[in-house]
Amino acid sequence: MKFRPLHDRVVIRRSEGDLKSKVGIIITDIAQEKPQKGEVIAVDLGTRNEGGKLIPLDVKAGDTILFGKWSGTDVKIDGEDLIMNEADIMGIVEKTVAANKAA
Repeated sequence: MKFRPLHDRVVIRRSEGDLKSKVGIIITDIAQEKPQKGEVIAVDLGTRNEGGKLIPLDVKAGDTILFGKWSGTDVKIDGEDLIMNEADIMGIVEKTVAANKAA
């Protein structure tokens, strides 16, 4: 299904959570915390200011972002996604040169 959020809303797919703790204990689905990192799936063009000028969003589809623990609204669009306002996004995770060489 194609879905385009309106105004300053962003559709995010959460990253997969850890299945094991640092000491190797397997964590069940019920006990896992939802990750606060995800990939931007869809954005709109932006929002308009009082004068009607379009203000584009700072994030774009494909960006990896960090967001607050209780941010957004869970929805089902081709899986489990999250819709939130751009203001709820804490930042974009930039890929470093070392990480690009390792991949």
